[in-house]
This record gives sequence, structure tokens and C-alpha cells, in this order.
Amino acid sequence: MDSLVADVVIVGFGAAGACAAIEAADAGARVLVLDRFSGGGASAVSGGVVYAGGGTAQQRDAGVDDSVDAMYDYLRLEVGDVVSEETLRRFCAGSTEMISWLEGNGVPFEGSLCPYKTSYPSDKHYLYYSGSEAAGGFREAAKPAPRGHRVKGPGTSGKLLMKRLAEAVRSRGIQVLPQTVARNLIVDDDGTVTGVVVSTLRDAPAHVRAAHRKLSAYAAKPGIYVPSLRKSLHRRAERIERRYGRELRISATRGVVLAAGGFIANREMVREHAPAYRGGLALGTSADDGSGIRMGVEAGGATAELGRISAWRFITPPSAFLGGLLVDESGGRIIDESRYGAAVGERMITEHGGRGWLLVDDAIVGEVKRDARGQSQWFQGLQVRYLLRQRVVAGSLDEVARKAGVDPGGLAATVEAARSGADPVGKPWEFARPLDRAPYSLIDVSIKPNLGYPCPMLTLGGLVVDEETGAVRSGAGVPIRGLYAAGRTAVGICSRSYVSGLSLADCVFSGRRAGLHSALDRGSVDKNENVF
Repeated sequence: MDSLVADVVIVGFGAAGACAAIEAADAGARVLVLDRFSGGGASAVSGGVVYAGGGTAQQRDAGVDDSVDAMYDYLRLEVGDVVSEETLRRFCAGSTEMISWLEGNGVPFEGSLCPYKTSYPSDKHYLYYSGSEAAGGFREAAKPAPRGHRVKGPGTSGKLLMKRLAEAVRSRGIQVLPQTVARNLIVDDDGTVTGVVVSTLRDAPAHVRAAHRKLSAYAAKPGIYVPSLRKSLHRRAERIERRYGRELRISATRGVVLAAGGFIANREMVREHAPAYRGGLALGTSADDGSGIRMGVEAGGATAELGRISAWRFITPPSAFLGGLLVDESGGRIIDESRYGAAVGERMITEHGGRGWLLVDDAIVGEVKRDARGQSQWFQGLQVRYLLRQRVVAGSLDEVARKAGVDPGGLAATVEAARSGADPVGKPWEFARPLDRAPYSLIDVSIKPNLGYPCPMLTLGGLVVDEETGAVRSGAGVPIRGLYAAGRTAVGICSRSYVSGLSLADCVFSGRRAGLHSALDRGSVDKNENVF
């Protein structure tokens, strides 16, 4: 078996892996990054939103008043005790520096504030309320501020984020070994992780590597939207890996960082840990199969929060839809409609069997048709058109409820309660509407396999890590020497509750932490060994 040596070996070349590589190299380590495909991971197919606040340059440019304390107070409500108060405070206090660090590595941001509530802004805006900051129950406890910093690029800008991070990695002379599958960690008798065994296409014929690259690219997009296509393309890529992959032993003299993503592409793991979450769109790539978590567990690592899945049921854009009422079969209210889509999705799945209807009146429908184009990305526009085609319409609340299969009495009582004064579930007054203009529509927003109105999902749990260093902890709580984890392979800031941008922000935060501490872990490379 051939062998190579590096100071730090990073498994996965998404945002967490890239940030780990940059920090490790800047700390003086010789770094080797491995990726099953060609890099990017789930980060490249994401919206490119980084959650940050406390007074970033972009917030100041937009005239937004924010503080570290306000950001902390809000996130404390969202994340619970998944990380310590000290870690969350450190994350918030370092938030402005994180954006500056990304900018220093070529990632562009802009302080163009979105003037309306949305799940993802149009190309006119790059700073927005990306969570539930302004929703009922949150604004009273924590001063709200827009903290969704979207990378300045057209469409879903995760691809630009990863392009710039990849350029920053390569500009430092960091070696990247793509089309390489990490199989197992190398563990010494004392439990120290000293490397990883991989299968690589590095020496495969050029046409084979080109075919594998094309298959993996199409499986990521458009395969993310068509699961059957992704599955077919991935199987073909696997056949290439089995036929042409060559085993390679890579030693890491200082540490291995697992940044291989989550496990949303592993149906068996999802069924085992979160069986209620089905019918959604797997947000990520085929490499989000839990392999990084598996290797960490095999080395003695502990896991947590594996049952936490973020499932997004967005009802915006356009913002006019926030005036509707989200109800279940009984006609009862499900949640404050201004909450972030992950909170809506979780409530629907865990308490309502994934079923729900949005009640709107003719006035709202008119506003939706008027504002949809100006407030939407192309894919959001398709979603709006789909929803308007799927609604049932009637001249009275009683009739529309019967047509949709919703309890008429329950729906009437819900509408009356919403009209009578303070919103029963706490929706802020600026989003409330009287719903008094017939005809009425009930739009089926249930979570089910549906290309017209998908429900993206990603996993949030992973390996338990030391919050100071990113080292993977054993079941006994002891750090495993030489092993680190970051991003969605690890438990982090967003592992209990997700708002848009918090996962990428955690990838940067945890990736930099793991990269720095792995670089400082142990001695230098043996000069007689084959250094990559």
C-alpha cells in the first residue's frame, strides 16, 4: 500500500474543511485536504448565508444597530444548552471578525438591507432577517436585528462562497486530493489517531476521472432536486470508485480533522435516529452519508443530537403570505407564521404529522401575485406559482374548509380569535391581516415528496467535541488525541435549532478552531518520510 505523510489531514472540502485548512496552514502546518468528489460539499449548494452580528461592517452600512449582547440573547433562546454559555458568547463576540476574516479570504458581502421578511432575498439584497428575530416571543426577549449575511453573488451564492474559499486554500500551497474516499482512521495502540486509509482515483486514467467528476457534479445539481436522478448518478460514480480506486495510507503527524458533512444522504441513519423526518429533500451531496461520524465513532468518539433534523417549510416569499393563518386538520393554529421555516417545519412534523394548510383571502392572493416576481429568486417564483395552482377556493370559510378537508368549526374559531385582538400564537401585529375579503383559499403546505414545493432537510447532530479545541471526545468525555471534527460532522452551535446562516457560520467557527488546534497538536513531520 502506498503511503503519504502530512502534518494535518482534513477529510472533506466544504466550508468547514476549507476554513480548517486555511487556519492550519497559517499556523505553519503542512496540510492535505481530501474530498470524495471535487470539493464544495453541501456548502456549495447552499444559499451562502453566514449568520453574524454584533455590529458588522455590513450592518453599519445598512444603518442597523446591533450588539454582541443582543445577538447572544437571541441565539441563547434558539440553541438552548447545546453548547456552553462561554462558547456561544465566544461565537457572538467573534462574529464581526469572522466576516472580516472571510472577506480577507476573498468572500464578498454587502450591506444592502432587505426591506421585507423573506426566507431568502432576491439579488437586490444581501443582508436580511434570516431567523425568528422579529417573531413574537423573541423580540421581547432579545433586541432584533438582521444578521443573515448573504455572500454577494447571483442566485444561491454558496457556490461563490466555496469558489473563493477554495482559491484561498490553493493560494497557500495547500494540497487538495479530490476524488478520494476516506475509508478508515489509523489508530495507534494507545488510541491516538495518526492518519487515514483512503481509496483514491488519483492515478486513474484521465477519462475515468473526468467521468467521475461529471457524475458527481450533476448528482449535486440538478440531482439535489431530483432524488431518483441523484441516486442513479451516484451509483455510477460508485462503480468507478470500486473499479479504479487505489488504496492509500496517509499519516498525520499532528491531527486528522473530520469535516465530511452530515448524514442526510444516509437513509438508514435517518430512519434510525429521526424516523419522523421523511418526504423531504436531502440538502447536501451524496457524500453527506455519515462516513465522517462513523469513522469518529469507530475511533471511540461519542455522538449527540443525531435525532435533530432541520426541515424547512417556508411560506415566503412573497411576504404577503405571512398574513395567512397556518392551520391543521382541526382548523387550529400550528405556529406563528412569521417564525423561521425550520421552526415551522419542525412543529408540523413533530406535532401535526407533517400536514398543514395556509388560509389566505382574496386580498392576500392579490398581493402575492403582485409581489412574487420582485421578491423571489427564480426557484421561489416557481414555488409561488405551484402553491397558487394547488389551493382550493370558496366564497365562505365554511365551504373552503369542507373542500380542503379541514374542520369548518375549528377554522371559523381560529379566524375569529385572530381577528379579536392580540394574536393567540404571538404573531406580531405588522404581519397580521383581517382575512375578511372573500373568496378564501386554503393552500396545502403539507410536507411530502414534491418537486413543486420541496421541504429541504439536513442533519444537525454529530460527534461530540471539546468546545475549546474541536477535539473529538470519547464516551468518557476525554479528548481523543489527534482527532478533530467540524461542521455538520460535529455537534456545534446549530445542532439544537437552525436558522438560516447558522450552519455555515458554525462551519467557519468550528473549522477554524479545529484547524488551528490540530496544527498545534504534536511534533513536526519526520523529514525522512514521504511528505505530500
